[in-house]
Amino acid sequence: MSETSTKLDFRVLDEILKTYEYKKSYLIAMLQNVQEVYRYLPEEAMTYIGEKVDGLSPATVYGVATFYAQFSLEPKGKYEIRVCDGTACHVRGSMPVLNAIKNKLNLSEGKMTSDNGLFSLEIVSCLGACGLAPVCMINDKVYPQMTSDAISIILDTLMKEEGVA
Repeated sequence: MSETSTKLDFRVLDEILKTYEYKKSYLIAMLQNVQEVYRYLPEEAMTYIGEKVDGLSPATVYGVATFYAQFSLEPKGKYEIRVCDGTACHVRGSMPVLNAIKNKLNLSEGKMTSDNGLFSLEIVSCLGACGLAPVCMINDKVYPQMTSDAISIILDTLMKEEGVA
């Protein structure tokens, strides 16, 4: 687990735990809520949950968080970009789209979040929209039949909206 500068508000964590009555059967929902607040699961938060919820340990919480792909132990950007590289998307050109994103955001294999923290990139096996290939998803919005030029325009627009252009 990496060290981060995220400042945890334990009152927020307590509210989340209280919502689920401190029951271990709601661990996944608790972790989802924590990740919504911080855009990832801080190590301190997982330790806190493990200590506060009866029947759990920090190791158990960490085990659940690392088992499910939906959880991230690293901070994610405000805009989570998912690029499908399943068979249909790959054949129809997902790699040039992926490379355009990496170039535009100055990302590499080991670095998947932009320097300004606005964007994070994830390559996924399938987004379930094979007929619209190649497909990208930014947060909850699906972008079908993506091209390098189109994703560049979309990213420019988002950066302009954020005052980063």
